[in-house]
Amino acid sequence: MPEVTTPAHQTGDFFVNYEEKVFEDVKAEPGEKALVTFHTVAFEGSIGFVNLLQATRLLRKGFETSILLYGPGVTLGVQRGFPKLGDAAFPGHQNFNDQISKFMSEGGKVYACRFALQALYGHGEPSLIPGIRPISPLDVLDIILLHRKDNAFILDTWTL
Repeated sequence: MPEVTTPAHQTGDFFVNYEEKVFEDVKAEPGEKALVTFHTVAFEGSIGFVNLLQATRLLRKGFETSILLYGPGVTLGVQRGFPKLGDAAFPGHQNFNDQISKFMSEGGKVYACRFALQALYGHGEPSLIPGIRPISPLDVLDIILLHRKDNAFILDTWTL
């Protein structure tokens, strides 16, 4: 077996060039909107959390940004904790709640489908993180169409 002569990586080493940015830093023009939709289950993969970060980034770039939670996506917006609401039962347990709350505190809007909330996942409106606006299932398509009419950037998130 050949001898390994490359020194072992050390804490603090860089594996990639973090300083190079290839594309221009795009900012929103006045009045531009963005919508990020979630049809994904909390904790079932990274896409829900990653796109919460993307929604926050869009907001910080100046887009009037909204999040739509529908289908299993409403599970991102329910209050959680164990043994009490707000308690973290494990590291990262409150990531969704914390990121959604941060997004709203910076001016973002979050909407959750009432049908999915109750009929699919057995929660009522009081289960939602404070500040999330419950909407009719008939509003799910209309919020998307309204953003389309406004030429908004729409990021759809689906997982099966």
